[in-house]
Amino acid sequence: MKKVIRNSFVPLFALATLISGCGGSGSQTPAAPPPASVSSYEVISKPVTGLDTYPATLVAVKEVEIRPQVSGYITQIFAKDGQKVSRGQKLYEIDRSKYLAARNQAEASLASAKANLARVEKDVDRYQRLDQEEAIARQVLDNARAELLTAEAQVQAAEAQVASTGTDLKYTVIRAPFDGQVGISQVRVGGQVSPGQPLLNTISSSGPIQVDFVINEKEIPRFNRLMNSESSPDSLFTLRLGDESVYPYTGKLVAMDRAVGRQSGTLNVRVEFPNPEGMLVPGMTTTLQVLNQDYGNQLVIPYKSVTEQMGEYFVYVIASDSTVSQQTLQLGTVIGPEVVVREGLDTGQTIVVEGIQKLRQGAKVRIQ
Repeated sequence: MKKVIRNSFVPLFALATLISGCGGSGSQTPAAPPPASVSSYEVISKPVTGLDTYPATLVAVKEVEIRPQVSGYITQIFAKDGQKVSRGQKLYEIDRSKYLAARNQAEASLASAKANLARVEKDVDRYQRLDQEEAIARQVLDNARAELLTAEAQVQAAEAQVASTGTDLKYTVIRAPFDGQVGISQVRVGGQVSPGQPLLNTISSSGPIQVDFVINEKEIPRFNRLMNSESSPDSLFTLRLGDESVYPYTGKLVAMDRAVGRQSGTLNVRVEFPNPEGMLVPGMTTTLQVLNQDYGNQLVIPYKSVTEQMGEYFVYVIASDSTVSQQTLQLGTVIGPEVVVREGLDTGQTIVVEGIQKLRQGAKVRIQ
């Protein structure tokens, strides 16, 4: 009988090989990544002036279009283009001849009506005395009294005609309705005009000037507080002109519109500025600057240190063990390369400014 000898050394060899393969370097943990090199910034507080800006338009406190109220030819122009004028000063004259003649005729008619009234009054007095003596028919007195009423009405009509023609004559001389400055005349001597047409000139007041701008309806509570506040800073409202210079005088809030626009969702607001040198001209477009809550000493950080995710802003704060953690912020006004932090940081904390892209929560950093 043959004995079968099994080859047992092959599995043993494979097992030894497997054991040797599982040992050694395969059981070691990977080495931790080196700290990321970053630039840092220590949060400090410093004086700032936070401004919200609004596009604005300048309007005169008073502005009136000068238009004729009677027809005729322009015979004289008294004010030069762009001249400053005072209230009641002559600006234009329309041919007065026919209006003067009409007024004289009306006055003559009035004189005739008054003379007739005086005659009728005497007749009535005389007829009343005769009636008392029963020396006249009652019908004659009644007719005289009726004629008296007619004469009185004729006088009233004549007086109204005198007033009407006098008004027309007055309208032939157009005067400045208030102190101000006229623009460039739109007509010349000899030009024909009719009531309402054409536009002769425009006059605007030369005193304070007003600035119109619009705010979002969410800002209404803030501006209501400014309207009712008695302790607002003097520099609450300032103007930046077209050449980027700042107007030397400050303004004050004078009016807010009665309702929010249904389509726009905005409210019209008006601020008034003094204009002693005439630097502000109606119709100019400027930028209105409104002082906001970021005023005085505030926490300020470089804006490039801020990251935005899903509408939230945060920075990486460096702890004492050189690890970083994300800190959510509430930001304020952007001032050049810096931004005001309203909530989320304290003075003395250190944040990452450069190298943010390579960081994650809890990462180690090395400050350059």
